[in-house]
Amino acid sequence: MTVRTERDDEVVTITIDREHKLNALDPPTIDALLAALDRAESDDRVRAVVLTGAGRRAFSAGADIPFLADSIAGGPERALREVVRRGHALTRRIEELPKPVIVAVNGLAYGGGCELTEAAPLAIAAEHATFAKPEISLGFPPPFGGSQRLPRHVGRKRGLEMILTGDPVPAARAAEIGLVNRVVPAGELLDAARDLAARVTRHAPTAVAACLRAVTRGIGLPIDEGLAVEAACFAATVPTEGVRTGLRRFLDR
Repeated sequence: MTVRTERDDEVVTITIDREHKLNALDPPTIDALLAALDRAESDDRVRAVVLTGAGRRAFSAGADIPFLADSIAGGPERALREVVRRGHALTRRIEELPKPVIVAVNGLAYGGGCELTEAAPLAIAAEHATFAKPEISLGFPPPFGGSQRLPRHVGRKRGLEMILTGDPVPAARAAEIGLVNRVVPAGELLDAARDLAARVTRHAPTAVAACLRAVTRGIGLPIDEGLAVEAACFAATVPTEGVRTGLRRFLDR
């Protein structure tokens, strides 16, 4: 088993469990993560997801190198099928889940591990965590969406500095540039992630899903198209019980 799940009330914690491999992402692990996210979405008891890695050394070292080398040896079509499309499917699933995914970075987040962090709506890092885009040292650009998401999140020049040098970035710098929301002591990481989840899940699930959809779908669009996305997301919430309850609560104060 390469992925563990544990539900505590409204929050499910998904743990990448390949500590001996620095929680590297091979096809069975990626597929198991996709399945765990599917289960979290379909379970009405689950309101938020915390995604972390086993142990204290690594959140994820990225793609499993032996698997990666074997796929690349098979040529471009095989590498695209086995590496890029699978990696894109995972990061898109995290990004588009209608329930917030909070990444709890418990150690190094390199390559694909960094890309999971970029894809998640929210992220908290332990003080000893580090982030890096080492793909350039292997001769190729980030394949799980990192060449597109990182510059959008932290700015073109900051993103390119990480992508073109491959140099690691400490947790404090990751927070400074907006790659993670907050840095906490390692012993407080999961509690901090679950506390953030609770601050989100106190609100109506329809409102949370609409906010996630509006930001995720609109962030890369021209402003007029983004505003149209926002309007559609707002309209979808108007007939919901969440709106009626929220307005009633405010008016009754």
